[in-house]
Parts: sequence; structure tokens; C-alpha cells
Amino acid sequence: MSKPDELLVDIAAKVESEQSNQMSLTVVTGGAVITGRLAPEAVWRQRVSEVLTDSPRLSEFSDVFTAASRREGPPTHLHFHVARILQGPVGIPETGGMYRVSIKDVTGWTVGDFSYSDH
Repeated sequence: MSKPDELLVDIAAKVESEQSNQMSLTVVTGGAVITGRLAPEAVWRQRVSEVLTDSPRLSEFSDVFTAASRREGPPTHLHFHVARILQGPVGIPETGGMYRVSIKDVTGWTVGDFSYSDH
């Protein structure tokens, strides 16, 4: 998308203002389908920092995510947690991951996420 979807920007702004992580969303971006729950950017950054801190090889990168965001204006990115990239009948990773998606790159979306079942 050359211009971000205003409704999607409003959803992201609401997640940021409410500091809620209960909004489920599925987006199409760059040909990939990502499904999961949105988190406020600060919460997302903190969680990524915690994961990196616990890694013996990547801990030096954790401080990059704890640096304060200096951005003004409406949100430019969606911050997913417990998210999966849909690949055939499964989601990758199975347990969910942390993804940051540029709103302007979303070509389609729907409210809600997809669950997986082996049955």
C-alpha cells in the first residue's frame, strides 16, 4: 500500500492508547499471512528485550529494544506477539513469535486470528 489504511492505523493507535494485548488480527504483507495478537510497542519491545537478554549469543542486542521510542504521530507499525506465519496447514513457529509489520506494507487484513488443529 502506498498510503497506510486509516482504519488499521486507528486500530494500532487504540492498542497503543489502551496498552492492551487482546486485539487479534490477521494481515497479509509481502505475500505472507501473519496471524496473532497486537501488543503496544513498549510491551513488545520489553518482551523482545527479555528474550534477547536470556540468550547467551544475542544478549548484547537487548538494549536496542529498551531504548525509548522517539516517534511522534500515529503508529507506523503493528507489533504482534503470540503470532504465527501461516504456511500450509501449520503456523510457524508453533508457539507463536514476535513480529513487527509496517502498516504501509499491509495489503489485506481481518480482525481475529487463525487457530490450528491436527484433526
